[in-house]
Amino acid sequence: MKLGLGLELYRAKTVEVPLDLVLLAERLGFHSVWTAEAYGADALSPLAFLAAHTEQIKLGTAVVQLSARTPAATAMQAMTIDHLAGGGRVIIGLGVSGPQIVEGWYGQPWGSPHRRLRDYVAIMRKILVRDEPVVHNGEELSLPYTGPGSIGEGKPLKSILHPAGHVEIWIAAGGPMNTALAAEVADGWLPMGYGPDGWSLHHTNLERGWRRRGGRPHDFDLMGNLTIEVTDDVQAAIDRRKPLTGMYVGGMGSENNNFHRDAMARRGFPEAAARIQELWLAGRTDEAIAAVPDDYIDAGALFGPVSRIRERWEEVVPAGLTGVILRTEDDEALEIAADLTGSRDRTVDTTEE
Repeated sequence: MKLGLGLELYRAKTVEVPLDLVLLAERLGFHSVWTAEAYGADALSPLAFLAAHTEQIKLGTAVVQLSARTPAATAMQAMTIDHLAGGGRVIIGLGVSGPQIVEGWYGQPWGSPHRRLRDYVAIMRKILVRDEPVVHNGEELSLPYTGPGSIGEGKPLKSILHPAGHVEIWIAAGGPMNTALAAEVADGWLPMGYGPDGWSLHHTNLERGWRRRGGRPHDFDLMGNLTIEVTDDVQAAIDRRKPLTGMYVGGMGSENNNFHRDAMARRGFPEAAARIQELWLAGRTDEAIAAVPDDYIDAGALFGPVSRIRERWEEVVPAGLTGVILRTEDDEALEIAADLTGSRDRTVDTTEE
């Protein structure tokens, strides 16, 4: 079981990278550290900072938004950061975001996210391998561009910068089409709405994608999220998570397109998800937050004293995952997870190099 550390910089008013926590995770043998973006701090700049302060831990985005950059721009930034990090350490987790952000923040059409995601990955792959100047004729994205406004002088180009190592591309998804696409074209999957029965819900779509590529790659990863907090007051820990959950399920998306609502429904809480959104959109935000079920929060988290966390680890970490991204600011929580997974034993000693 691989361990990742998820940073919450994307929803903060200032950028304060918890470097000591990241360095502890690296010492404990964590596989990766992950950033994200919404419409505040971007996901890639903090990874460049971390590249300068770390030696081994992989640097991932969960997620970088498709509409924020062209595939060429994302590939350029990924290769640049990977050079700064020494090579072979960058993971680009891609996500489609939602129409409110895509059209409202980035000024891009929602279009067909599935087709755009397929084109995006294909273009990034061609850029990263540098076999030849990039040409791609996709349903949503093409290089060179020949659409409206083009003057017809686009030229196929090959990256000046050579990759320092393999840049992994993962896909974040919860719906059947993009989940299958992740299995077909990506190096890993970041699931949305992967609960205790996640494998039974998603394995058919994953296996469909793996069949298209000729089988599951031996190193294909599935990493879910896990909130963890050492505390003597489990109820207070649950209550602290309800406002954010209520906001995402109720208001982070439109009435028709809300992937967080859908994720809650997939995890076995469809009625609660619908009710939370109904209340939030009606302006009854306090009631929406109160409607978040305790069981929903607790089932995807480890709260309590050390003994409770240890006892519930196997129960809370769902089958089928190859790793979990921990959402915590607690040194002790990292230590516990490292002990439970044996990650310390996988730490590479670089002092003799």
